[in-house]
Amino acid sequence: MKILYGVQGTGNGHISRAREMARAFKVLGQPVDFFFSGREPDKYFDMGCFGDYRTAHGLTFVTQQGKIAPLQTALQARPFTFINEVKQLNLSAYDVVINDFEPVTAWAARQQKVPTIGVSHQCAFTHPVPKKDQTWFDKQLIRHFAPAEQKIGLHWHHFDAPILPPIIPALDVSKVSNDGSVVVYLPFEALDEVVALLQHFPQVVFHCYHPDIQAEQQQENMYLHPLSHTDFHQHLLRCMGVIASGGFELPSEAMALGKKLLIKPLGGQFEQQSNTLTLTMMGLAQPMTLMEPSIIRHWLGVEPIGKVYFPDVALAVAQWVLNMESYQFDELCEQLWSQVEFPECVTDILLDFQASPSRLSKANLINGVY
Repeated sequence: MKILYGVQGTGNGHISRAREMARAFKVLGQPVDFFFSGREPDKYFDMGCFGDYRTAHGLTFVTQQGKIAPLQTALQARPFTFINEVKQLNLSAYDVVINDFEPVTAWAARQQKVPTIGVSHQCAFTHPVPKKDQTWFDKQLIRHFAPAEQKIGLHWHHFDAPILPPIIPALDVSKVSNDGSVVVYLPFEALDEVVALLQHFPQVVFHCYHPDIQAEQQQENMYLHPLSHTDFHQHLLRCMGVIASGGFELPSEAMALGKKLLIKPLGGQFEQQSNTLTLTMMGLAQPMTLMEPSIIRHWLGVEPIGKVYFPDVALAVAQWVLNMESYQFDELCEQLWSQVEFPECVTDILLDFQASPSRLSKANLINGVY
C-alpha cells in the first residue's frame, strides 16, 4: 500500500500526533510519505522521523493577544496559492491519503478520487460531543476544511459516539517524577505578558516554551526555552503541572503522566473553548479565561487527580488502516475504550454524565452549558 499522510502544521499537536503514527507504521513495516502545511518551512523542528517530507503554504489562522485575528487570517490566506497547491499535488502514486486536518492533501484527494481517512481531534466535532461557542461557520469549517470519506475523531471520552481515545507518545513511566516545577506552553499569548504573569510567583520554577523565544535564557525563577520536542518532554516528565492553551495533544500527554492542568483557551476558537469545557466537566483541568495571578495561585494549591491510562492508539489505527476490509471500526472503538483507565473521581463524573438528566446531561454539555 502507498500512503500519503497530510498534517496540519499550524500547531505542534498535529505534528506530535503524526510522529506517533510514523512510529506505528514503521513498526508495521509500512512506508509512509508525509506532507505538511500551515507554517513556513524553516519553522518546523525535530522532523527527522518524517524522512523526506514535503511542505506547502496551505491554510492557517493568525492570532493576536491570545485571540484569533479574523482580518489578518483572511489577508494571509492566499486562496489562489492554495488552489494551485491542490491542483499541482499529483496523487496518482498513492492508494490512500491519511489526513490530520490538512487541507491541500484532502482537497487534492477529493478531486482525484483517492480514498481519504481523516484522523484528528477536529473529526470528533462532527459527532455529538461537548461544544461551546460553535457558530455556523465553525460547523462548516470542521466539515469542509479537510474533507475525508472516513473520519476518525479523537477525544478524551467517547460520549456514546464512534470516536477513539487520544494518540499520545509512548511514555516511559519510570522516568516520571515531580521536581515542583511548572511547564508553561501558551503559544498564542504575548511572551512579555506570560513572563509578567509568572513573575508573581518567585517561589516556583517555570519552564516556559514559546515560539518567540530564539535561545535559552533565564529570568530569575523562569527558564525560557525555544520550541524543542525532546527538551519539552524531558521537562514534562519532571514537572508538577502544566499551564497550556486549550489544544488537545498536550493536555492528553499531561493527564497520561498524572500532571495537573491549568488551561487558557484561545479566544474566538470554539475548539479550544470546547476542550476547556470538556476538561473542566470531567474534572481533568481547571480553566483560566483571563491571565490573572489569582487563578494560578489557586491552581498551585490544588492536588493532582492522578494518571489517565490511554492504550497505544497510534499502533491500533495503523493496523486498522492496513486491514480495514476485515476489521470493523466499531470493533476498534470498543477494543480501545475498554483499555482506558481514569482516576476514580473522573469515573464517577462520567457515570453521572451517562445517568443524570441534570447539569451533566449530554444536551447541556453539547450546548456549552456547565
